[in-house]
Amino acid sequence: MKSPLSNRAVVLGITGSIASYKAVDLASKLVQAGAQVDVILSRGASQFVTALTFRSFTHRPVVTDLFDPDSELAVEHVALAQRAEIVVVAPATVHTIAKLALGLADDALTTTVLATQAPVLLAPAMDGRMYEHPATRENLHKLEERGVTVVGPAEGHLASGLRGWGRMVEPGELLGHIAAVLGHKGDLAGTTVVVTAGGTQEPLDPVRVLTNRSSGKMGYAVAEAARDRGARTVLVAAPTALTDPPAVEVHHVGTALEMGAAVAKLARGVAVLVMAAAVADYRPVETAPRKVKRGKQETWTVELTRTPDILMGVEGPRVKVGFAAETEDLLSNAREKLRTKGVDLFVANDVTSPGSGFGSDTNEVIILGRDGVVEKLPLMSKYEVAHRVLDRVAKLLPARR
Repeated sequence: MKSPLSNRAVVLGITGSIASYKAVDLASKLVQAGAQVDVILSRGASQFVTALTFRSFTHRPVVTDLFDPDSELAVEHVALAQRAEIVVVAPATVHTIAKLALGLADDALTTTVLATQAPVLLAPAMDGRMYEHPATRENLHKLEERGVTVVGPAEGHLASGLRGWGRMVEPGELLGHIAAVLGHKGDLAGTTVVVTAGGTQEPLDPVRVLTNRSSGKMGYAVAEAARDRGARTVLVAAPTALTDPPAVEVHHVGTALEMGAAVAKLARGVAVLVMAAAVADYRPVETAPRKVKRGKQETWTVELTRTPDILMGVEGPRVKVGFAAETEDLLSNAREKLRTKGVDLFVANDVTSPGSGFGSDTNEVIILGRDGVVEKLPLMSKYEVAHRVLDRVAKLLPARR
């Protein structure tokens, strides 16, 4: 499965901010993801970064002047605007935001933005007080009403030495938002997909928990793949070390009961539910209010009780997908769960298989459908597995509308 940015035409506009250094990293990441990147530098941006820097990463000419005879725009000022599949302005200064809100076109970047029919994404960067100014907020609101995607700004340390809202969002996060915008017409557009991920934690006392080895990577990959195919994606995440995926609505939970309550609420009436989380089958009957001290006893007996089966109890999704990690009898166990849990698809993997266990970036699974079709996938990235699962989901959805 190729990157959602592979062979996509991205115009990257950079304006005069100290955050311009982040645009260098963004350009590099876009190219690594397979995008064809054309860079436009404003006059102010050229004071912070050089055209040569970006040309070294993109291996393409960099536009700096609307009237440069060597520029593509000097021949046809809408050339990049027509070719672009998305125009990203990062960083977007308060001055450039104001010009775009007013419809001014006095340089190569603003001309391109006004001439394009491609979606536009802005990543603001400015001093906190400038961001909070009513004029700036009004200008951003105008642009959003016109369909422009505004990502950020983030809160943190600013160039002025102060802390506040105004930092440009980090390049890695912007990549996710760019992928989401480019995928807005995908085969899952107009649907809501709820995904669960991670291993729930059942507390024994305020310090200790019963949990499992799930890293959450498979569920997060499904959430990102659904986002990249145009779905409104909601992720219900148990504790994990992973960073929340960009352009995904994330709800953090801890226990199996909390996850069940969240899924019951969020999955009501949605198109798809994908239960990729490793939900505890049992939880302690009682949780100690204070840390249990190590005493003289050699053993500690804990009474456990079963947790509710979330998949069997949830109602509303048109398509339900279950996941299971197994250590033996993979196919027979998966078939039994497909039958008993009332799902449309079941995905199972053997966690003892090399490269397919907890924490790995790859997976080797079988996908079983209620139609009797069994698909055995070779070892591949979890993002690729996610797309193969969603391929099956996309075929099921039309019949469930």
